[in-house]
Amino acid sequence: MLSSMPKLLITLIIFSSILSPLAVNGQFEDWCIADVQTPDDVLLGAMDWACKNGADCSNIQLNQPCFFPNTTADHASFAFNSYYQNMKTKGGDCYFSAAAIITSLDPSHDSCKFDASHE
Repeated sequence: MLSSMPKLLITLIIFSSILSPLAVNGQFEDWCIADVQTPDDVLLGAMDWACKNGADCSNIQLNQPCFFPNTTADHASFAFNSYYQNMKTKGGDCYFSAAAIITSLDPSHDSCKFDASHE
């Protein structure tokens, strides 16, 4: 049993390094997205606040790269992340009255790219 432990440890280290979302500089990336359990009316209010207080919400407008999917949660995720990335160094966070969460999985899709922060 002891002889298999080093092999297991090496396998786990290799596996975790493949799955870890590391940035070019070896830093972890994170994104702020809408919590799918949050009601749409709460997301709309938080998204409106984010767009007025530091988020760049131009990409979620009609005919822009992040308009589709056209759902409240998807638009809120883009707005929350934009606010979080733009305002993080100025004291901004990813709370939005418990409407958002931090993820290490890149929410970008198709031509819609979400900025990432590096921890």
